[in-house]
Amino acid sequence: MTRTAIVTGASRGLGLALARALAQRGWRLVIDARTEAELEAARAELAALTEVAAVPGDIADSWHRGLLVEVAGERLQLVVNNASTLGASPLPALAGYPIDVLEHVFRVNAIAPLALVQLALRHLPAGGRIVNVTSDAAVEAYEGWGGYGASKAALEQLSAVLAAERPDLRVYAVDPGDMNTRMHQEAFPGEDVSDRPPPQDSVPGLLALVEGELPSGRYRAAELTAAARPSRGRAPSLAADAATSNGAQS
Repeated sequence: MTRTAIVTGASRGLGLALARALAQRGWRLVIDARTEAELEAARAELAALTEVAAVPGDIADSWHRGLLVEVAGERLQLVVNNASTLGASPLPALAGYPIDVLEHVFRVNAIAPLALVQLALRHLPAGGRIVNVTSDAAVEAYEGWGGYGASKAALEQLSAVLAAERPDLRVYAVDPGDMNTRMHQEAFPGEDVSDRPPPQDSVPGLLALVEGELPSGRYRAAELTAAARPSRGRAPSLAADAATSNGAQS
């Protein structure tokens, strides 16, 4: 039976890079994005590698989440909550953060991932994987990142509690690290962010969670990737924890 994965926010950036890797490994994919033209371009690329269904829409909409799970069906084994929103740009201080925008950030970055998982649980088998893409901004205090970081902190806590409540599943919160993505560019308008690593550099770390036997918990993609390389001395610890990386927002 072909394994099926839902990957949200898969029209570009990390979501598309991970979808490519999963397609190369024979996963059937259900992908989404808000921009239909970009999503169709991603679908056409991935269709050369595997069976893929593209569902345009906003992950914050309940009907859209229901459709994703319906299309995935009973073969669903992996949910990757990658879709997120930065919020206000340029990044505002919390003292002046528009509350309506903050509410939307939490709805997309924390509430929607949980709501999607709630629907997916009726199909996920024992050992099924949930990968919630978070950020070091969830655990570090960076000026301007209060809204986004707080929403990702909420997602991390939701992940941790779900893991405690559902030991039959593997529930991961993963910090992908600093990346050269459109969202990161939006966080720093007018600046050159091309020196950041491309999103595909974070994919081996995510695959280690999808394909390995690591316990539920919080991980950094960079450490997982480093551990997968040929050893040149002591490998970093892969114990799940709440430690932070070195100031790279994602």
